[in-house]
Amino acid sequence: MRVALAIAGSDSSGGAGIQADLKTFQALGVFGMSAVTAVTVQNTQKVFAIQEVRPEIVHDQITCLFDDLPIHAVKIGMVASVALIEAIARALQSVGTLPPVILDPVMVSKSGYALLQPDARNALVRHLFPLARVVTPNLPEAEALLGRTISDISAMKDAAREIASLGGGNVVVKGGHLGDQDATDVLFDGTAFKLLDSRRIDTVNTHGTGCTFSSAIAAHMARGVPFFDAVARAKTYITGAIAHALPLGRGCGPTHHFYDLYRRAGMEIG
Repeated sequence: MRVALAIAGSDSSGGAGIQADLKTFQALGVFGMSAVTAVTVQNTQKVFAIQEVRPEIVHDQITCLFDDLPIHAVKIGMVASVALIEAIARALQSVGTLPPVILDPVMVSKSGYALLQPDARNALVRHLFPLARVVTPNLPEAEALLGRTISDISAMKDAAREIASLGGGNVVVKGGHLGDQDATDVLFDGTAFKLLDSRRIDTVNTHGTGCTFSSAIAAHMARGVPFFDAVARAKTYITGAIAHALPLGRGCGPTHHFYDLYRRAGMEIG
């Protein structure tokens, strides 16, 4: 069985972070493991607090897993501080042959809570971008990385090319925040661009979409699927998960990670 490792924070509401990563891996037929970087206090309405895990513990979670069994893909999510970023980089650099690393540069929660400390942005680019096979910023994250506004597809292409030059290899600039009728993502493999369109779904229940999408890419790449195809399959998966999102809580509910399994089993999806 193929194995994927998620390095990210824990979401007490279960919709994002490590919880979303592991659900996504399971839904897509990959055995999921985790290295927890932080514990968050959050529900569907907001993030209240974050407690980081000590960097040496994060480092050792990663290395003990690589010492024990083959890992076929790594997904990196929330890493809030310079110390955590450096610890993760050291751990991954100690691995002989690194599998595909998918980096989701999480910076701010949907409710506006800062998930990346201001001094950590440069460290993220310096230490983790060079290790990443794929980087998956949304529009606000791409704007923060580059220090400028991105307002259309042409600007998204320019951003993808520039982020790739920072060491990100393959880049997916997610266009869900663009506000168009369709949700268009721009993919760049260092040479060619590809646009992926999907219908925009009218729902507030989108908690964890970025985590789920990047984990779906990791799951498919763990199974040997090449970049463009892995992202296309992940796009199909996240679109279905949003279409069947769960109206839980009084804020932004989670996507339905197992909607397709429920459908095939003849179970009620909602």
